[in-house]
Amino acid sequence: MLTYILKRILAAIPLLVGITLISFVVMHLAPGEPTDLLVDLNPKASVQAREQIRKLYGLDQPVHIQYWNWLKRLLQLDFGRSFAPDRRVVFDKITERLPITLWINFLSLLLILIVAIPIGVFSAANQNSLFDRCSTVFVFIGFATPTFWLALLLMLLFGVKLGWLPISGVRSLDYALLSPWAKFGDLAGHLTLPVLVSAFGGLAGLSRYTRASMLEVMRQDYITAARAKGLGQRTVLYKHALRNALLPVITILGLSIPALVGGSVIFETIFAIPGMGQLFYQSVMSRDYPVIMGILVIGAVLTLFGNLLADVSYALADPRIKYQK
Repeated sequence: MLTYILKRILAAIPLLVGITLISFVVMHLAPGEPTDLLVDLNPKASVQAREQIRKLYGLDQPVHIQYWNWLKRLLQLDFGRSFAPDRRVVFDKITERLPITLWINFLSLLLILIVAIPIGVFSAANQNSLFDRCSTVFVFIGFATPTFWLALLLMLLFGVKLGWLPISGVRSLDYALLSPWAKFGDLAGHLTLPVLVSAFGGLAGLSRYTRASMLEVMRQDYITAARAKGLGQRTVLYKHALRNALLPVITILGLSIPALVGGSVIFETIFAIPGMGQLFYQSVMSRDYPVIMGILVIGAVLTLFGNLLADVSYALADPRIKYQK
């Protein structure tokens, strides 16, 4: 297993380089440059000033030279400095915002696992029942509801109308003065709506995939044999059927990790959460190339890690799967 993981990590290196190359080229093909925001709004800025700024940022060089210089810095874990007026180190800007994004996505993924899999199993065990029909309606609503629209509705209901939950940020203004339990409650209140919005689409999709996989497994002969032995319904479902039904679910779960990270751009912007998604949106609007590339690298690494985690989880879910050295 360890040899397989090492091979996968080595194979991911050229893939990561290809992802960064495509992202770098596409980013530079987009119209506009960071200098436009500094020069176009200043009527006194001259052509020479624009060229000096482009030379300062290294934008006067060909794209392949810019990429090669950026790649050499990346090998030293140096993402460069931001083009923003603060000129901060990109790695510092990302690391101070990354934890809150990872926490929200971890809680969303945990909520999806805890809720979606039991719903899918129970729907498969009670096919065409009232619960199964209601969960089907829930799935269609989950797929059809835009994330930003759902976020605005929840903010309006629970934040504005009822006043139960805060609608922006991750902490209250008086957070430092609160007791430990009050701080925990304040954080939980601020994260409730973002976590629900982030997990809503995944709940619908994963529960449906679990249901379909369980229905296919429950038609197998060994399930019929288990029932013929007189085993209880719970034992048949959770000990024999679920473990084999988890293989396609693990695949979908691994692919959902980059989707959750990508969705952070939407709900972090709406809820004013100072996370990596909000930073990415601000960087795109200001054409801050180093920050954009740094966040894309982090997202690509998380995506590759999610795929590797899914492959390793296959062996844990089904002992019959063996990885060749």
